Amino acid sequence: GLLAELVFANRVTIGGGNVTVIDRTAPEDALAHTTLDQLIQEQQHRAVRTWLTFLAQTAVDGVAQRLLRAGQVRTERVRRGLRQVDIYVPTNMSAAAWPEHRLRHHIINGQQITMGDAALAGMIAATGLTDRIMWDADAGGRRYFAYILGALPQPLRELCAHTEAAVGDAV
Repeated sequence: GLLAELVFANRVTIGGGNVTVIDRTAPEDALAHTTLDQLIQEQQHRAVRTWLTFLAQTAVDGVAQRLLRAGQVRTERVRRGLRQVDIYVPTNMSAAAWPEHRLRHHIINGQQITMGDAALAGMIAATGLTDRIMWDADAGGRRYFAYILGALPQPLRELCAHTEAAVGDAV
């Protein structure tokens, strides 16, 4: 997701299995800025799979902090077995569910979607979550979903393919 944001913002591109910085201009978002800085500082490491593995180590905490700063989640302490852990809870369940609902609605009804939603669809497919949003889609909805994935720009298509392979390796 972090790399997809930078591809979408035209800061990096992906091709031939590599990530290439094409614009060093700092994004406004702190997490995107940090991610781009890491890519710039470590340009000798260009393989998408290397970056997916590296970014996965801190992505959950980074995104959680972004959502906390934006007021979209709050922490809640819960018991897990013998210990207590902090989890992130949406401050507004409707707002948290909206992107999934909007995407599902547009796909099932064959409506045009934004490039951002198409990238989200690609990440959903790459991480094995397609059935979560397409659980009751008919054949036409599933064909439209496949069409959206095939119409992604090449850098995002390649990123999704590498993400899917990384998820498969992790499982």
